[in-house]
Amino acid sequence: MKIYFNAALLAGILSACSSNKNITQQHPATVQAWISSGDQQYLLKEQTALHFSVDNANAYTTITVDPTQTFQEVEGFGYTLTGGSAQLINAMEPAAKKALLQELFGTGSQQLAVSYLRISIGASDLNATVFSYDDIPAGKTDTSLAHFSLAPDMATGTGLIPLLKEILSIHPKIKILATPWSPPAWMKSNDSTKGGTLLPKYYPVYAQYFVKYIREMNAAGIPVDAVTPQNEPLHPGNNPSLLMVAEAQRDFIRDHLGPAFAAARIRTKIIVYDHNCDRPDYPLTILADKAAAQYVHGSAFHLYAGDISALSTVHQAAPDKAIYFTEQWTGSNEKFDNNLRWHLKNVIIGAMRNYSRTALEWNLANDPHYKPHTPGGCTMCRGALTIDGNHITRNVAYYIIGHASRFVPAGAVRIGSNNEGNFHSVAFKRPDGRKVLIVLNDSNAEASFNLRCEGKQTVAVLPAAGVGTYVF
Repeated sequence: MKIYFNAALLAGILSACSSNKNITQQHPATVQAWISSGDQQYLLKEQTALHFSVDNANAYTTITVDPTQTFQEVEGFGYTLTGGSAQLINAMEPAAKKALLQELFGTGSQQLAVSYLRISIGASDLNATVFSYDDIPAGKTDTSLAHFSLAPDMATGTGLIPLLKEILSIHPKIKILATPWSPPAWMKSNDSTKGGTLLPKYYPVYAQYFVKYIREMNAAGIPVDAVTPQNEPLHPGNNPSLLMVAEAQRDFIRDHLGPAFAAARIRTKIIVYDHNCDRPDYPLTILADKAAAQYVHGSAFHLYAGDISALSTVHQAAPDKAIYFTEQWTGSNEKFDNNLRWHLKNVIIGAMRNYSRTALEWNLANDPHYKPHTPGGCTMCRGALTIDGNHITRNVAYYIIGHASRFVPAGAVRIGSNNEGNFHSVAFKRPDGRKVLIVLNDSNAEASFNLRCEGKQTVAVLPAAGVGTYVF
C-alpha cells in the first residue's frame, strides 16, 4: 500500500505554521494529513505526518496558505436530516443508534463532528408521507391556527424532534436551519400539497405559522437558528412543493414574516431564496428592497443549475448579508469518484471560496431502495448513509462532508489560499489557532504539490481524483 508523504523533507524542522504557541510546542513542524481517493482505496485515511522545512526549489505546483487574508466565518458543515433519515435511525437497535449518533455528531478525533443540520417544517419529499402542522379537511380553513401541532414529528422514540434532542445532547451547539416544502394546502391557490402559490390573503396567517413553529420547537428543546421561507421556490413539481416567485417572497417577508418575528421578539434568522445558482436575481430582488432587507440575514443556494460563482455575485452586491450553501444531492446512478471530485470542487471548496458560511449535502440517510420518500418525492437520492436495519453503508457524501466537518469547526475563519492548475483549495484558521487546508487533485493521475505557509513548505502527494485535508 502506498503512503502519501514526503520523507525527503524531514530535515530542517523549524516551527509549525501556527500563531498558537501551545500548538507550536506540541506540533513543532508537523502537518497531519487525511486522504480520500476516487478509487476508494483511501477513505478519510490518516497518513504519515508531513513536516515543514525551509523552501526547497522544485517543479511542483505550489498551494500557499496566507493567514493574513481573512474572509467569512464558518457556521458549519452537515446534512439535511429528513424525516425519512430520522425514521431509519430511530428504527435501529438502541446500542447501534447511540454509536451512530456519536460517530456523526461527536467531536472526537475519529468522529464526523457534523455542526449544522437542515430540517423540514412539515414534510419534505423524503418523508414517508406528506403533512403540514395544520392539516384539516378539504374545504375548511384554520386562520386562528387552532389545529397547529408538531405531533407528526413528536412521536417518542420515532419522531424527528426526539432525535434532534438526542443529537443536541451530543453536540449542544449544533445549528439548525428549518425550511418548509409547502404551507398547509388550505392556504394555497390549488388546495394541494404539490405546486400552487400561497394566497396573499393567508400571508399574515402563514407568518404566524412560522412564529408558532419556532416557539413550539423552543419549548420542545430545539432552538431554530434560521429559517428559509420556502425550499426551492421555483420548483413546484415536487410533492410537497410551492411556487413562490421573488416578488412574492419579498412581500411576504417585508409585510408579514419580518414584522411578525419582530413583534414576537423572535431572533431566528430569515434567509432568502434556497434554490439554484442560476438565479442570483431572486435574492437580489429581495435585498434591493430596503424594507424587506432589514429583516433578511442572508441568502441560500443549491447547485443543480448555474455556477457556484453566483454566491460571490450576491455577496458583492450585498456584502453585509450572509451567504449559505444548503443542499446538493448525490444520485443513485452516479459514480463515487465523479461525485467526490465534483462535490469537493463545487460544494466544499467552491461554496466556501465564494463566501458561504455552510456547506450541506442533501439527505443524511435512506434505505437500500432510496426510501422513505413521498409519492412524487425523490426516488434517486442517495443518502450519506444507507441504513438497512442496523447495517450502515457510508456513501460518498459521508466523506465529502467529513473532509471538512471533522477538521473545521464552527467559528473557524476562511483564510487565503490559491487554486493552481488541477489543484483546488480552501483554507481556514480554527479557533484553536491551527490551520486547515483542503485540496482536491482534479486530475486523472497522481500528483504532488508544495504546501507553503509563512516561508515554510512541505511536499504532499494526492492520488487521482483525490482529496486531502491538512492540519498544521
